[in-house]
Amino acid sequence: MAENVTVGWQVPVDVTDWQLTVESRARRVRADLAALPGNTTTEAARTAAAVSLRIVDEALRSADRKWWRSGASWWSGWYIERAWRALHEAEIYLAAADPELEARLPGLRARIGLYLEETDPRRLAVEAENPDRAVVIDALRAAFDASDDSHAAARALRNKLFVISVALFVLNSVLGLIGILKPGLIPMCIPPNRGTLIATLCPTGTASASGWDVWLVQLFGALGATISVVLLLIRRRPDLSPYVLVGYQALVKILLGSALAVVGMLALGAGLVSGIVYVGSQAALLLWGVIFGYAQQVGTRLLDNYADRLMDQVRPLPERFTR
Repeated sequence: MAENVTVGWQVPVDVTDWQLTVESRARRVRADLAALPGNTTTEAARTAAAVSLRIVDEALRSADRKWWRSGASWWSGWYIERAWRALHEAEIYLAAADPELEARLPGLRARIGLYLEETDPRRLAVEAENPDRAVVIDALRAAFDASDDSHAAARALRNKLFVISVALFVLNSVLGLIGILKPGLIPMCIPPNRGTLIATLCPTGTASASGWDVWLVQLFGALGATISVVLLLIRRRPDLSPYVLVGYQALVKILLGSALAVVGMLALGAGLVSGIVYVGSQAALLLWGVIFGYAQQVGTRLLDNYADRLMDQVRPLPERFTR
């Protein structure tokens, strides 16, 4: 969802949620800078912070270009990471010149504690009584650097998921086309069980290979994977991160589920689970396609856990930790 706001109180743009967060925090920095008393130290901080805030405004304007018009910018995410890094620099300059820094130590300690380990000497120094201003600024800069690095890690994971999705889509499409052009080349039919009168059973319900067998198996594999996607969406909490991974995770699950359903049917046809799995009808065969599709959850669960930990690091700090 986009809202019409003014970046730097001058340039109107349509912004996404993460842009709105950056823009509102930039306004707060401007207001706090204006409230600083006039002296040599604060004037130097205002000048340095103003440069960073101009970079923020420029990056937000660049982000207004749609990614399909600038694929390289979308892939690199330079405007996102540049906006956050510049904003963090402005907040550091503000904290360095803030005469009330000591009064803000509880919030800064909580902020620093989100990103620095408990054994980090900079965090320990800040948590000591009456820490030096330079120590606080150094620890705050380290915390912001860790936050900015997590943005880059989230972008890298998003790009990997995108590439994997494209590869799986191509693979599934090729398998489906082979199934249509050469029915039976990818055997999806189950041979008759010993001691029964059941003839060869194919996913389409026929006794011989059909051009739609592979597509039907992929469809039901995608159905099974979609069930795991619903569970993913239910447990995923909303956030304002600039990199939203859940859509790419869902796409990987569905496409991988389709591919695994084909592999599972090959295993059934090869008799690898003979005596363990009994398939006596078309409905049972398609049901196994659903089960094989859902089975991708075993592997992608590790991916989900990693994505959850990563997104916890890139979420904007809670409001109670901000100025």
